Amino acid sequence: MVNGKSMVKFILNNKTIESDLPAGTTVLDFVRYHENLKGTKIGCREGDCGACTILVGEINDDSVKYRSMTSCLMPLANANGKHIVTVEGINRPNNELTEVQRVMVDESGTQCGFCTVGFVMSLTGFFLDETEKSCEMAISSIDGNICRCTGYKSIERAAKRVSGRWSAVSGQKNSENNLDVAIKKGIVPNYFSEIKEKLVQLKQETNRPLTTDHRPLFVGGGTDLYVQRPEELIYASAENLFDDADLRFIEETNEFIELGASVTVTDLLVSPVMQKLFPNLYKHLKLVSSTPIRNMATLAGNFVNASPIGDMTVWFLALNASIVFNNNREIPLSELYLGYKTLAKSENEFIKMIRFRKDVQHFNFEKVCKRTFLDIASVNTAISLRVSSPTVKEEFPNHDKARAHAWATDTVIVDAHVSAGGVAPIPLYLKKTSEFLRGKEISDETIFEANEIIQSEISPISDVRGSAEYKRLLLRQLFIGHFVELFDFKPRN
Repeated sequence: MVNGKSMVKFILNNKTIESDLPAGTTVLDFVRYHENLKGTKIGCREGDCGACTILVGEINDDSVKYRSMTSCLMPLANANGKHIVTVEGINRPNNELTEVQRVMVDESGTQCGFCTVGFVMSLTGFFLDETEKSCEMAISSIDGNICRCTGYKSIERAAKRVSGRWSAVSGQKNSENNLDVAIKKGIVPNYFSEIKEKLVQLKQETNRPLTTDHRPLFVGGGTDLYVQRPEELIYASAENLFDDADLRFIEETNEFIELGASVTVTDLLVSPVMQKLFPNLYKHLKLVSSTPIRNMATLAGNFVNASPIGDMTVWFLALNASIVFNNNREIPLSELYLGYKTLAKSENEFIKMIRFRKDVQHFNFEKVCKRTFLDIASVNTAISLRVSSPTVKEEFPNHDKARAHAWATDTVIVDAHVSAGGVAPIPLYLKKTSEFLRGKEISDETIFEANEIIQSEISPISDVRGSAEYKRLLLRQLFIGHFVELFDFKPRN
């Protein structure tokens, strides 16, 4: 506190910053208007276009981990104690191009140039983050960046070359981490090697306990709130929960998986615990927004935003998850939603933890939207099943379809949880459908009858994402799709 004002302290490129601006000020506005760093562009201000992409580094497991984020949705409070990197912060001396900038030029990956900085920052983040350095993942790293000029193919070629450059040096890494290699190869400047020591010192100076007195507004990643209520949040007296260490964990107990409320979608994606339980984790989570938003979006934020089409809400409803509030009150997630944007929580309560049983056997998530990626769902749905037999794919590795179908019809569902979004005013746990499935064999008749029950549980409306009739048809087809995906089931009708 300085003169009664809260101070935010962080490293911006190679400079330590202290600011007493309102904690809700966006990092985008701070770097452009208070630090005059105009390389970071203003585009949509909704996290969709990627023109404002920056890198955010923080101490994690005794090293500095960097992830790309959209600065237009990032409150200054969430920069506290971190390394914030704009394009000016990766530039090399004497106006030399970095490796990423060079491949963008060589592949003619820029025309008007407005979006280019965002692509460069996302690809630079790809070099630094913990994802596999394949061509697919390089292209995936720019899934939050939009370009209106090039048609993307030249940028995809640049991304593939970035991946190729990494492959060429990966055999030389030995015990070096990604950051050390990136510094040596000119991806980022040498000063990055000093950031860890500075952040350790900064963390000691910026650590503060969570306070909840007279704090009616709690903010996690802000990826929804800053779209819905930007002017209010800039000046709001809000408690930022994103960086609270007590809310950022993934732990396995004898019976449960427990997740801190501020765990992000990317935290799930890179978690060995979650990867073990969900073999299709990347395939499913790739459908959730974009890389920079997944790096910021928290689970609890997705839940309390109460969107009827919240992807992660639908996911955890199908896991029959429960939530624990800061006062240790625990309720099933399905009981959180009383009506449209109406929650079964008091003003002073916030989610502290999410818990679900770890005996997950078969899980699937499906989503249909107007474009495949970086879009909200027309309808989404998830299912979790435990059955009395092993999976088709294990028992029939050659996918003998006839034998697989015969096997599936003899398989009894021991437990079932089904959820859906976009078909009611709230994210919907399909209670009657779930109850019906338990004890039933997987068959055409079971799936047909379950689908009829689903139709009685939902109440979709017509809107810009489709008519009510279309959404009913979508959910019917996606429900069948769960069994096709999980059991290679082939309906006769």
